[in-house]
Amino acid sequence: MANLYIKQHIFTWGDQFSIYDEAGNEKYYVEGEVFTWGKKLHLYDVQGRELAFIEQEILTFLPKYHISRNGEELAEVVKEFTFFRHEYSVNGLGWQVHGDFFNHEYEISDGNTVIASVSKEWMTWGDAYEIQFGAGVDEVSALAVVLVIDACIEAERK
Repeated sequence: MANLYIKQHIFTWGDQFSIYDEAGNEKYYVEGEVFTWGKKLHLYDVQGRELAFIEQEILTFLPKYHISRNGEELAEVVKEFTFFRHEYSVNGLGWQVHGDFFNHEYEISDGNTVIASVSKEWMTWGDAYEIQFGAGVDEVSALAVVLVIDACIEAERK
């Protein structure tokens, strides 16, 4: 499976991301809802079909997000309580997310296999990230988890 690149739009109202393939063609885009309680993101293909919906659960001690596809909950991403490192569990898919989140260098794995690895692209205007997917990975589900982690990192920076 090919790599994808997330490019956050700067100077926009609300969250907007474009996601490109290796040839630079837009493959997906993300739009956030404005003026909502908690973060809400919609992942679309280039034809405008919604592929995933991400919603932050508010009033929780640690960050918690729900990922839905076709109106059904696919997974719940929860930040784990740890003292010296950040760790996220992806309940429903059996995945863990670990790494250096502040520098956008992390991996999603199922304990044995790398599902996806994310690294920040430096020297770009606005935030840009490269995502490398493991063989046979459901790209949309992994991409939704990456978007949740990005939302958590953004919230911690504010």
